[in-house]
Amino acid sequence: MFFDLNVPVPLLSKHPGQAVSKKGKGKHPTVPETAYTQAQISAIEAHVDLLVHLGYSVIAFSHSVHKKVDSKTHVNVLDSLLPKLKQRPGIIFLKRLNIVLDEDSEKGFGLINSNVPLFGNYDLIALVPTNQATFTLACLTHTLPSALTAHIISLPLTLPRLNFHLKHTLVRTALKNGGVFEINYVGALGGGQDVVLSDASAAESGASAKRNWWAAAREVVRVTKGKGLLISGGVVSDADLRAPRDVMNLISMLGIPQDIAHNAATKEPKSLIVRAQTRKTYRAVFSEPKIVIPGHQHSALDDIKVDSTSQSKQPSQNSIPPPAANSKKRNLEDAADVSKCDTVSVIENESSGKKKKRIKNKDGNGPA
Repeated sequence: MFFDLNVPVPLLSKHPGQAVSKKGKGKHPTVPETAYTQAQISAIEAHVDLLVHLGYSVIAFSHSVHKKVDSKTHVNVLDSLLPKLKQRPGIIFLKRLNIVLDEDSEKGFGLINSNVPLFGNYDLIALVPTNQATFTLACLTHTLPSALTAHIISLPLTLPRLNFHLKHTLVRTALKNGGVFEINYVGALGGGQDVVLSDASAAESGASAKRNWWAAAREVVRVTKGKGLLISGGVVSDADLRAPRDVMNLISMLGIPQDIAHNAATKEPKSLIVRAQTRKTYRAVFSEPKIVIPGHQHSALDDIKVDSTSQSKQPSQNSIPPPAANSKKRNLEDAADVSKCDTVSVIENESSGKKKKRIKNKDGNGPA
C-alpha cells in the first residue's frame, strides 16, 4: 500500500455574494458560496485516475491557507469536493489542511481550542514554516498531543535558502512528539507548485528550484538521519507524477538506504494516519494494544515457569539425580546423618582395635 498525502486541489470559482463594505460598518457580510466547476471536477478525476494507475492506494487532498485560519471566513472546500468524486474500490480519500506560516502568524494562526470543531473535519493538519520563529513554534508546541496537533511539518525546500536553521534539539523534540518532516518530490523535478504556496513565497519552480531542492533535502536527511521522513508528491501537473518505486529510487539518491526510503513512502504515512486519528478520540497512542482473555491471566512468569520445567526435564550428564517423591530438605539431612553415623562407626572400630592391641601388650602375649 502506497500513500500520497499531498495532492493539491485547484482554487475554487467563487459565486458573487453580498458586497463587502469598505468601512466595515453594518452587518457582517455572509461568506460567499463556493463551488467547483464541472471542468475542475473532471480534471481532478483524471488526476486521481493517474495516481491509482501508478499504484497509490491512499490519497490526501490538501487545502492550503496563508497566515491564519479565520473561523468566520474559512470554508472547508474538501467537504463539498469528495462527495462529487467517483468512488473507487480499495482507494481511500483523506482531507488535509496546509497552513503557511510567516511573520504575521507568530502571534497566532487559528489553532486554538475554540476552533476545534472547525479542524475536526480534516484528517491531517500540516504546517509550512517560513522563518525561525514559526519553525520553533511548529516543532515545540504544535506537535504535542492535543485536539489540534499538527503532525506534518512541510519544509519549503525549493527556496534559494532556508530562512531558519534545522537545529538538532528542535528536530529531535518534534520527532519525539510524533511529528514528521515532509519532502515533496515535485521540487526535485522543478515542476509547478501549489498556487497558495507560490503566492506566499513558500515555493518556487524551475531549474533554480531544482538545485535548491537537492541541497536543502540533503540537509534535512543529514539532520534527521533518515528518521521521521515523509515522502509526498505536491504535484499539480499530471506530467510530474511518478510511480512509488521511482520516488523511492529518487529519494535514495539523497544518501539514505533503500529500506528507509521504502518506509518513508509506506510505513511512516501509515503510522502518521493512525496518530492523526487519535486527535479526534484520545490524546495519543502509547503502546500497541494486547488482547486479554477473561479468566486466564497470562504473564511473563508463566513463560519463565515453562522454560524452567522444560530445562528440568532434560538432565545433564553431571547433574544430580532427582530426589524421591515426598522428599525435600529432610532427605539431605538424613543423608548427612547417615554419613555421620558411618564415620562414627569407623572411628569406634579403629579405637576398639587400638584398645585390644594395648591389652595384648600389657599381658605380654602380643608383639612388642
